[in-house]
Amino acid sequence: MNEDIVVSRKDNFACKVLFIDGLPGSGKSLFSPIIATMDRVEKLNYTYEIEHICALRHMDKISADAAEVMIRMQADLKIYNTMMGREVNFRPTDVSSVFQNHDPMSYFKRLFDEGDKVVPELINKNQPILNLTTHQLLAFSEPIWKSLGNRCIFIEILRHPLYMFRQQLWNEENLFGDARSFDIYSLYKEREIPYYALEWKEEYVRLSPAERTINYFLYMTNRTNKAREKMLRDYKAKIITIPFENFVIKPDKWMNRITDALGTKTSKYTDSVMHKHNVPREKIAQSYDLPVYRRCGWVPPIEGLDERGELQNRRKEIAQKVSHGSMDILDNLCGKYEEEYWSPSS
Repeated sequence: MNEDIVVSRKDNFACKVLFIDGLPGSGKSLFSPIIATMDRVEKLNYTYEIEHICALRHMDKISADAAEVMIRMQADLKIYNTMMGREVNFRPTDVSSVFQNHDPMSYFKRLFDEGDKVVPELINKNQPILNLTTHQLLAFSEPIWKSLGNRCIFIEILRHPLYMFRQQLWNEENLFGDARSFDIYSLYKEREIPYYALEWKEEYVRLSPAERTINYFLYMTNRTNKAREKMLRDYKAKIITIPFENFVIKPDKWMNRITDALGTKTSKYTDSVMHKHNVPREKIAQSYDLPVYRRCGWVPPIEGLDERGELQNRRKEIAQKVSHGSMDILDNLCGKYEEEYWSPSS
């Protein structure tokens, strides 16, 4: 890398950038449409570009200044295009579809509004909040805090490992190594492995998909915990950590924390969208039924089974697929989660 050249971007939009982040199966797609109903918050956007930049920086494949400038540029480009109705997803059944938004017509209207040079004025006047959903990004997020500073707010979604297992296992068995996977990979022993597995690559190539899933939870939990502490300490980062289970049962205090952090308020649409997603609900697994959720392992709660029974049922299913050593790791992760965040008896 040429260290004599410093990559720069001095001008940028001043809007807030919200990241709704978590591991696969944590429940991010429930939060994004609810938060999108809040005043000034835009529709759900995915930002694989920023995820890739952070992954490449983690691998030391791009310089710090290049990563920070590219993140600022991508954030600005996202809000610029969103304000003009560009890059809008019209596939009705997709989680990110404009039709899953509470007010799809507003994005249709933008297609016919004046754009280009009037957009920066609109952004400065209306102060929209960019609404980004990301995957396991907090663990690798330092370039974001360096780049966006106090413009950035992370909502970190946590969930009991037994509830996340099926989706990550589905990813391992069906997505990784497929052309539809848009993660960053590294070549190791003539095999592609995800960037986040570089520190446990020997285990990654040796373990079965189900056991890799458990190791993934272990590594990402530890790395995310360390990253959260560092970002809070070194960057005074605005991070709201929300256990999924607590939110879907008693959402009010979490909604208040979110609106306070964003400097916004709920709207007339908020209650109806929460109701659509069964929030609040009596049981954790009483999800809004979408084909993508079923594809990734969601099933309705079993009638007559309490929350502990639901967890035991999922544990039994996993135990048939992995070694005793892997189950010990998973049981330890579950115990820590129940002790710190949520357990069926709490």
